Amino acid sequence: MSRKKSPPAALLPAALTVATVGVAAGAAYLARTRKDDVKGFLAARVLEAPAARSSYRELQQALERAGVALAARADRAGDTPGNRETLAHIIGIERWGQERLRAALGERAAPEDTYRPYRPADGATLPELRVLLSETRARTVDLVRQLHLNPPEDTLTVTHNGLGPLTVKAWVRYLTGHADLESRRLRGQPTSTGGEGASAPRVLAAGTDSGSADSVGPDSPRH
Repeated sequence: MSRKKSPPAALLPAALTVATVGVAAGAAYLARTRKDDVKGFLAARVLEAPAARSSYRELQQALERAGVALAARADRAGDTPGNRETLAHIIGIERWGQERLRAALGERAAPEDTYRPYRPADGATLPELRVLLSETRARTVDLVRQLHLNPPEDTLTVTHNGLGPLTVKAWVRYLTGHADLESRRLRGQPTSTGGEGASAPRVLAAGTDSGSADSVGPDSPRH
């Protein structure tokens, strides 16, 4: 963990980000395709600036509201390998992020690891994953409640494997947004004519376990 310095100036990349897929999704796309200075700019614009304007109580409430939508999407999801993988991914990333929040609370040192050990066991069923998703979000909410009661310094940062140092409030916003974006890939039970159907393209909120995006995700070496 470290104290956050003022972010360096960075040029705004091509305007495809906000106009086409929204601020958060644009950040996710560029975070895995552009260089470090652009990642820093996006982290500052999409995560840090909005988070800094929020209290921990407000971030907690946003996390709880997003959790309701998250649970509803999980409940509607069909029992397919793609849906089970998406839920396992969301749970793993959120558990991984929880360890960074615990470090900010002073419970332990910030670990230098990837998200894979935090994923549910291989072979977890859809009902099991729904329960784990609910339990995981409840633990995140509780950690943010503790941060409200015992807030760290605003300048305290914990490093994200792909996005670099993030303030604690930005971590909460990241976890909220990551689960929200990824859960939009969940699909209902496939029809007899459609097979399993194709999943929606994954929007990687700088935390992934697939393809070239590993270079900036929690599975990559710590930057």
